[in-house]
Amino acid sequence: MKKILMVFVMSCTLVGVAFAGGRSDSQVINLRYAHVGIPGEIQTRFAYEFAVMVRERTNGAVNIQVFPNSQLGGANEMVDAVRSGAISMGHHDFATLGRFLTDISVFNAPYIYRDGAHALAATNPRTSPALQQINEELVRAAGMRVIGSHYRGARHLSANFPVFSPDDLRGVRIRAVPVALWTSMVSGMGAIPTPVEITELHTALFTGMVAGQENPITNIYVQRFHEVQSHIMMTGHMHSVLSTFINESVWQSLGTENQRIIQDVLGELALMTYQWTNEEEAPVIQAMKDHGVVFIDEASGLRNDLFRQAVNAQIAIDYPGWVPLIQQIENVR
Repeated sequence: MKKILMVFVMSCTLVGVAFAGGRSDSQVINLRYAHVGIPGEIQTRFAYEFAVMVRERTNGAVNIQVFPNSQLGGANEMVDAVRSGAISMGHHDFATLGRFLTDISVFNAPYIYRDGAHALAATNPRTSPALQQINEELVRAAGMRVIGSHYRGARHLSANFPVFSPDDLRGVRIRAVPVALWTSMVSGMGAIPTPVEITELHTALFTGMVAGQENPITNIYVQRFHEVQSHIMMTGHMHSVLSTFINESVWQSLGTENQRIIQDVLGELALMTYQWTNEEEAPVIQAMKDHGVVFIDEASGLRNDLFRQAVNAQIAIDYPGWVPLIQQIENVR
């Protein structure tokens, strides 16, 4: 974790330094980039690395100012602001864009990716037929487009008691990301879905407003949820890929060459986030074990087959039109 924090600080410094290219202010395209990640998270490192790399490769022509930690609003407020153009671009779960186009949420659907590499390939707008099709619909529906994705890791369930199957969650309030797909997924897990913004989740867990939540391992650690949760169930129910999206008018104003550079950088960083996640998970798991957290996997009795069956059944009820899209995603190699 020290490594991530060090890179985060260095990246913040680099973003704040004027690029030595001699450009006048009138020649520079300034973009505001928002997200909800906090210092130490891989998604935060991603955003600042993105800003630095784009500035360098455009020779200072494109300057991206990053606003992390929900500075410009929670997830839904941020998406609304990108839609209106008040914010140029940002990143969050694909499902957050589902308010404008339901089908785009399919890229966050549980139990559809073989692994993180498959998740990134299926959400690359340059190579994914499913995303290319949906992207054009998103432009028409909301004036935004997805221009890249990055990896946060597999999401796992945590609670303040051991959980082995959906039966253990009956009548239990579990935090759901405040978007429709998460409501369906948590319901499928057997729990009562309770929407809570990430900025309020630690308090909600501490006070007992919710008894559990689900997030990638590195995020559980950085957000200190392990301090208020006793058990982590290694469900791996969702390979978390975050979409980077941009206001369509802003995108078209960038010009072909800047667009190419931005997508090149996003593609490179997507693979780097997969590597960062793999490097960070093992020491983070050990740190949480040292803190006293109990990890439950299939070897210790977790019935992930029952979770998969129940969640998929709920998704099929709530999103029956996703069958051909899921087939397209599963066919990506």
